[in-house]
Amino acid sequence: MMPMDKNWEKIFFVVLVLVITSVISLVLRFLVGRFFRTAARKLKVDPTHYNFFKNAVDFILFFVAIVVIFRSIPSLRTYGTGLLTGAGVLAAIVGFASQSAFSNIVSGFFLVIFKPFSVGDRVKIGQLYTGDIEDITLRHTIIKDFENRRVIIPNSVISNETIINSTTVDEKICVFVELAVAFNTNLEKAIKIIQDVSMQHRYYIDNRTEGEIARGETPVMVRVLTFLDGGILLRAYVWTNNPTDAFDLKCDVNKSIKEIFDKEGISLANLQYQIKSV
Repeated sequence: MMPMDKNWEKIFFVVLVLVITSVISLVLRFLVGRFFRTAARKLKVDPTHYNFFKNAVDFILFFVAIVVIFRSIPSLRTYGTGLLTGAGVLAAIVGFASQSAFSNIVSGFFLVIFKPFSVGDRVKIGQLYTGDIEDITLRHTIIKDFENRRVIIPNSVISNETIINSTTVDEKICVFVELAVAFNTNLEKAIKIIQDVSMQHRYYIDNRTEGEIARGETPVMVRVLTFLDGGILLRAYVWTNNPTDAFDLKCDVNKSIKEIFDKEGISLANLQYQIKSV
């Protein structure tokens, strides 16, 4: 009777392990499926693309269950050791081959969860790429730049870069209009011209708070920023509604100020080098 009892114990153990594994598999498939359906909706991709993840969960769970069974039954222990060794080699090969793709996928999920930007936002990625987010896919993010070209950046690259988002909370932006005038310039006159031209532009907005208005602060602040080798650097702080308007405003204001300066006899500084932001 003893050998028969031992065999029944082994069969019961095998069935128990498989039942527990099946239950865990169902729970994990449900959780993984719900997570990926949400991610797929936000990433605008077909959720069936993620089915391989659920299948991978099943494969890993049942593989581990088989190894446990083989390692727990003395007569099968040798086969269990072989399976475990083979699994390690296979995992190393697959992991090395899919490291880049998996990194992009995981980074894509983090972009969806933490939302540093959304489709339609204007962003600057690192020091090289600026434009509007056009799409966020499973592996990469597509940015439409100002030349209407598409910049396709892997999600893992974006996750490691500094992101400047101009539209995530408040689209209003303060434009720096910088001009270097000659040392003999009447600064009060030059500042008044810069303020008048800026406030007359169609995209200018008054962003002063009630407290600033009550204190009589000027709508467009112009400061004497620094003294250069060839002149005086002025900076005007002009507010507008969004980055697109800001670019148009800055270009138009620079042109108008130069035209009025020429009429009023105000000379720009003769600099031999490019002005750097201060």
